[in-house]
Amino acid sequence: MNRLQNYKDENIAYWTKRAPGYSDVNRAELCTAQRKVWSQALDARIQLHFEGRRRKDIHVLDVGTGPGFFAILLAELGYRVTAVDYTSAMLEQARRNAGRLAEKITFQQMNAEELSFPDGSFDGIVSRNLTWNLSKPEQAYAQWVRVLKQDGLLLNFDANWYRYLYDAQAETGHHSDRENVRAAGAADDTAGTDVAAMEAIARQAPLSRHLRPQWDQDILGRLGMRVSADTEVWKQVWTRDEWINNASTPMFLIAASKPA
Repeated sequence: MNRLQNYKDENIAYWTKRAPGYSDVNRAELCTAQRKVWSQALDARIQLHFEGRRRKDIHVLDVGTGPGFFAILLAELGYRVTAVDYTSAMLEQARRNAGRLAEKITFQQMNAEELSFPDGSFDGIVSRNLTWNLSKPEQAYAQWVRVLKQDGLLLNFDANWYRYLYDAQAETGHHSDRENVRAAGAADDTAGTDVAAMEAIARQAPLSRHLRPQWDQDILGRLGMRVSADTEVWKQVWTRDEWINNASTPMFLIAASKPA
């Protein structure tokens, strides 16, 4: 078995096992103010880009939907939604979490790096906390650009989650975050997570070594996209506990449009 296939197999095994616990996190978001926070964050950016178009006429692909958080919010807003994930366990959780909205979402099991959709299938693509974990992130971006229509919009929320495995300054920040969580009595984001298993996977993930979002901007720029990065989006979408847990790895937003 080659290294790449081994990495993919480890990933599938990890996220299949993690699916119920990760789903609990998403359900908590759906039951709190985070539902409205994220719904408004997505809708505002999509509406600004597609000004004047009806939501029902905008087809959005949620890549790496996991337990379905983004797909559920977008379907609730009235967008036409397709959601894909690499693991069947995550899709099962997503359908369950969607409830009555499941019939409005097209769920498909698919590799984010090897999309089977025709060129120009979607008006928009959204993703959260996925790209850091991909074995071929550059190939994934190329696929996402391919399936976007002209004037399509890509919104990717992510962070330098495991850069601390390779960067001394990031490692110091990571340890400070863990200490601050204990000192503040904040809910620990790593609770219920097999940290050792996740770090073993992250050491093989190409983006753990790269400084982002600069890397993303460079790659998408080469793919012909108009790209911007919002490095302060975490201030809008994170809870206080998320701020404390991840102060050294703030979430960023990559927003990219495909020229007509």
